[in-house]
This record gives sequence, C-alpha cells and structure tokens, in this order.
Amino acid sequence: MKNSAILLISCPDRKGEVAAIADFVFRHHGNILHADEHGDEESGLFLMRVEFDPKDFDIPLADFGKHFSPVAEAFAMTWRLAQSSHRPRMIIFVSKYDHCLVDLLYRHQSGELACEIPLIISNHPDNQAVADFYKIPYAIVPVAKENKEAAEKQIHSLIKDHKADFIVLARYMQILSNDFVQRYPQRIINIHHSFLPAFVGARPYHQAFERGVKLIGATSHYVTEVLDDGPIIEQDVVRVSHRDTVEDLIRKGRDLEKVVLSRAVRSHVESRVLVYGNKTVVF
Repeated sequence: MKNSAILLISCPDRKGEVAAIADFVFRHHGNILHADEHGDEESGLFLMRVEFDPKDFDIPLADFGKHFSPVAEAFAMTWRLAQSSHRPRMIIFVSKYDHCLVDLLYRHQSGELACEIPLIISNHPDNQAVADFYKIPYAIVPVAKENKEAAEKQIHSLIKDHKADFIVLARYMQILSNDFVQRYPQRIINIHHSFLPAFVGARPYHQAFERGVKLIGATSHYVTEVLDDGPIIEQDVVRVSHRDTVEDLIRKGRDLEKVVLSRAVRSHVESRVLVYGNKTVVF
C-alpha cells in the first residue's frame, strides 16, 4: 500500500484556512493528493480532509504537530494526522446473527478493509466455527442481567490486552452501559435497522410488514450513551412491495445491514469521518 498522510481538521469557518493548509504542505515539500472540505453554515464550522504524499516531506511525521501548531493555533483548529499505511486494530462484537460478521471477515480477507482483527467477542458460542474458519480468536463472554458489570470488566480487559483501536458491533444484541460507551468515544460502530424509532422493540420487520411499508433501511452510527442516537456514518434503503413477505423483508434488511456496516467501517478505517455535534461529515 502506498503511504499517504491524512490531515483531518475542524475549526471555526474563516477566510484563509485552505490557503494556510495548502501553503504549509507546499513549503515542506508535500504533494497534496486529495483535498475535501465542508463549511457548515448552521454551526459555523469548517471541516477538511487533506491527503498528501509525504515522500519528500522535510518534517518527520512524528514531529508534524510541533511544526503545524502555529497554523493550528492561528485558526483555532482541532486536528489529527493519520497514515494510510497504519492498520487500526478492530475487535468485532457479535451475538447469534452471523451475516454482518461474515461480511466483515470476508471483506477483510479480500483486502477491502485495511485493518487488523485480533479478536471476536461474543456472548454466545454460535459463531465459533466462523471465527475458526477465518483463523481469528473467539472469546465467549456470557452476559446476563446479574453479571453485566463483571462481563463488561472482562471485555474491557480483552480490549486492552488486544490493543484495540475501535470496536464494531456486528449485531451484538446487548445494550452497553454508559460507563462502557464513555471509555471509547467515537470508537464504537453499530448497525441497526432504520425503522427506529418508528418500530421499536422486538420483531421490527413484523411491525413494518403489518404497516405495509414501502421502504426498509439500515443505519450505521457511532455509539453514544443515548441508545441508537449517535452520529450517523452510513445509511441505505431498498424498496419493498405488497408482494414481499415478512421473510422477504428480513432477508432484504440483512443484506442492507451488512453492506451499510462494512461501508461505515471502511470510512472509519480510511480516516474519512469527522464528527461534529451529533452529526458527521464523511469525505
């Protein structure tokens, strides 16, 4: 993989920001490969993703901040630098449904997802065979109402031991505690059907079928303390008709869920997501 540096920036929207960033990269002999920007009128924020070739860059990327800080301070920038060659470590959580898990593992094996998967964590043994097929360790941590705190403590230990950069809930059918979520801000990605909040609770596809919906969808988002209310990364929909049975809705919904989740994970891995408020810009 060709190495590139990726600069992600958010700051108050002011004149001269793009020029200052481009000038900084130019003066230090970097070559800009891609530049995407968005000015949010409502919040007054400016968001930008700049990808550049550091081959001739005259600053070690480890010292980038020391040299970039005058520009950042002048425009009150919040920023971070990533490298495309870095493969973040992703731990997957899963329960019994395997469609999202299998899709992620296949895309990872085929090279679509430039990350490492050191571990799969589940509260059930059902997907052990899938993990074995892809040669990824599989940890079973049973979760019940009376042991939830102890289970999360065990999971925290596994995350720390495997040096995870982020977590993906691939149809993990447990509600994480607020304490758990707060430990990993913007580092937990979830997938759910887009019927929420219209069809809450159990059997959402059955509820949708009874209402005769014409569209079903899926949403992938960062997890926050408010259930299924975090910043949205990716969504998609598919049309359904009166001819579709409940089983058809479930099948189409699962197809959407795995594709939408994989798109969201890829955007995160490639440092294309900037969060502001409870929204995202995906470049």
